[in-house]
Amino acid sequence: MTASGDHSPVTGPIDSLLDQWTASLAEVVESMADQKPAVHWEAAVTPPAGPDLLWWEQPFQVLPGTTVWVATPRSTWEHAGTLTLKAAGLETVETNEARNTWLEILGQSLSTLARSIGGVLGREVACEAGAERAPETNPEAAASVSLTLGDAPQEPLWIGFSSKLVALVSHPVGNGTGEAPAVHVDAGDGVVPAGRGDIPPTMDLLLDVELPVSVSFGKTELPMKDVLKLTTGSIVELNRGVNEPVEVMVNHCLIARGEVVVVEGNYGVRIQQIISRGDRLRSVR
Repeated sequence: MTASGDHSPVTGPIDSLLDQWTASLAEVVESMADQKPAVHWEAAVTPPAGPDLLWWEQPFQVLPGTTVWVATPRSTWEHAGTLTLKAAGLETVETNEARNTWLEILGQSLSTLARSIGGVLGREVACEAGAERAPETNPEAAASVSLTLGDAPQEPLWIGFSSKLVALVSHPVGNGTGEAPAVHVDAGDGVVPAGRGDIPPTMDLLLDVELPVSVSFGKTELPMKDVLKLTTGSIVELNRGVNEPVEVMVNHCLIARGEVVVVEGNYGVRIQQIISRGDRLRSVR
């Protein structure tokens, strides 16, 4: 999946993180665009130049200054974003929609990178709020990442690692022994410290978070003049047939479809389908 160069100080831990991040990026693009890309990286310290780069600065919740930067040429994010939205059923895609979609793809892959960093350190690591910002100086370690979708190679991305992040993963300290505890790193599913079971320690906190769940029977659009005519007894026709499944929304995001049932005098929904990433993306819009 990767190819590393000899002309840049990419250390062993950074080499491994690049392998895991590029693998995750390929998986995210495939899941959202229904097309598996070929992704390769090679060491390249100097960031690309040009006015059409989309920069993203991603700090991590571990120590101040532990940051990566990603630069994506416009032609690359436009192509990947447009391909993803068309896979979700959108025929016409605006530039801003393609850009936001690419940032969503990038965000998901960087979340996996955070978990991979946690695997090296033997602790939970998450992404902080990022921003569209370039580094003020050249990062200590960096790589150029090629992305090929079908027969169309795209202009390479670039990712740089801050000196603090490089130092942290190059000399991890855990449990007061000077050595990081053994961990199992899975680029797709997260990090599981050895001997801790299958659930990260922070998962227990997340399991108690309450989220609003609603059921959508359908929707429609009406001209303002028709809305003003609505009175008691008016009937509004929805865009869903009586035999079609209803939509289950969690935190305003579509996650499933099912049929309406009655349970002890109350309405309920029997889940029939957990929807795909493409449908979730479309529902967020």
